[in-house]
Amino acid sequence: MATSLVGLSTIDGAGDSDARIRALATLTVLVGVILVAARLLRLGSLVENISHATLTGIKASVGLTVAVGQVPKLLGAQETLHGHGFVPELRAAARALSDVDGTTVVLSLVSLAVLVGLNRAWPRLPAPLIVVAGGILASAFGGITERGVSLVSPIPAGLPSVVLPRLGDVPHLLPAAAAIAIMAFLESIAVAREVRNRKDPRIDPDQELLAVGAASLVGGFTAVIPGAGGFSQSAVAQRAGARSQVVSVVTAALAVLVAMFLAPVLDHMPEATLGAVVLVATLGLVDVREFRALTRFDISELWIAVATTLVGLLSGLLAGVAAGVLMTLFIVLRDLDRPQVEELQHGPDGWDVALDVPTGDPVPAASSVAGAAGSPEHPDRPLVLRLRSMLYTANVRPTLERALRLTQAARARTLVLEMSAMDWVSSTVVDELEGFDDELAANGCRLMLTEIPPTLVERLRSSDWFREVEQQGRVVPTLEDAVGPRPGAGTTDAPPPTRPSDEPPSGRDVPPAPAGPRAGE
Repeated sequence: MATSLVGLSTIDGAGDSDARIRALATLTVLVGVILVAARLLRLGSLVENISHATLTGIKASVGLTVAVGQVPKLLGAQETLHGHGFVPELRAAARALSDVDGTTVVLSLVSLAVLVGLNRAWPRLPAPLIVVAGGILASAFGGITERGVSLVSPIPAGLPSVVLPRLGDVPHLLPAAAAIAIMAFLESIAVAREVRNRKDPRIDPDQELLAVGAASLVGGFTAVIPGAGGFSQSAVAQRAGARSQVVSVVTAALAVLVAMFLAPVLDHMPEATLGAVVLVATLGLVDVREFRALTRFDISELWIAVATTLVGLLSGLLAGVAAGVLMTLFIVLRDLDRPQVEELQHGPDGWDVALDVPTGDPVPAASSVAGAAGSPEHPDRPLVLRLRSMLYTANVRPTLERALRLTQAARARTLVLEMSAMDWVSSTVVDELEGFDDELAANGCRLMLTEIPPTLVERLRSSDWFREVEQQGRVVPTLEDAVGPRPGAGTTDAPPPTRPSDEPPSGRDVPPAPAGPRAGE
């Protein structure tokens, strides 16, 4: 629905009927080219990552823009008033207030009342079809055209002819084509996943790109509207028992029959009736419940939706999509920038997360945490920290800064860093870890690494720093190996591994702490 409305509103001011048909053909071919090119570049998963908040804002801006564009038709303005975008459409609607036809206004109000009333009282009835039929009957037998009610442009009967795109329209139509391509793909993916049976194969985004793009690319030469999946037609097909693509073939055959034999009947449709149907449909795209639902998860998603809506209204749909994507990227980078480290302590059931201090809060002094490493009761207990997730360029520095603050607060002589969450590492992360190791050594603390996945060890060995740490015995398989035997386990405590006697001294070496009680004692 959204793609069709955007397409029709884009070509609405293209001129006479022939010019609009050429513009529609160009627009649809452009959409097909963009989608097929995205498939060749394997951008399916990338485009699919456009956030729900961005899509909500796009639909809202589309709904408001197209809805405002229907006002002149509902008022019966005799002068042809067209705009391109929300603000021009709003100006055209304001100018239409000085050219109002009373009969058209009455027809518009009746059509809107019937549409809203049937949708609320009997939602299963085809309200748009009933309103369109009523408008055609009023035009054919009620004499409303003699009272100033305008009819839609004549609809050509028969099979569509081949229409060649016009290259001169490409610069003007390209932004709308890009927005329609994104919306068509996202809508098709959403519908496919919604109606997919659990036993059906998984949805392939790149295959969807090819299917929707090929349909638009081929259909554009007969001036069809850009294709996309739709919840309403899919729901109707499912209720009818559709299980294969045969239903699409049957639907296409029926559409050809309607075009060949019912086109003269549709010529009697009043513009006000069509405008009322489009207005109700487009306002449905502005779903206040979706905006409200975004606030329950993250207020930043609401701002993304609102910003996308405003930019789409003021600067166009493509600019709205770009604004939504950039804001989503900002939120992702902000989340990645948060420290990803937590303190562990040994309890009766094994290792548990210790007191969790919210990000940005001051780290409590070691004496305020019962049994903390470096506290007077346990002066030589190692501090155990675990990485909650991967380290990236965005989060490695704040993560290591937090780890350093925790180490200084605990006055720990040994820091054990559990790295099981890491399965990939970049050179930037390795450089930051090396600097972190140097800073700990300067503060009299020894860094030990543990629980490193085997695949990551091979990658880390390309670093001179890691090979040096490994040779010094500061890379161990498990936490128990790093911390030492627990009291009561039938063994005595042992100091952490030290550098082999034949290894030359290193600036990062810190004399091992004397053997003493361990964590959890």
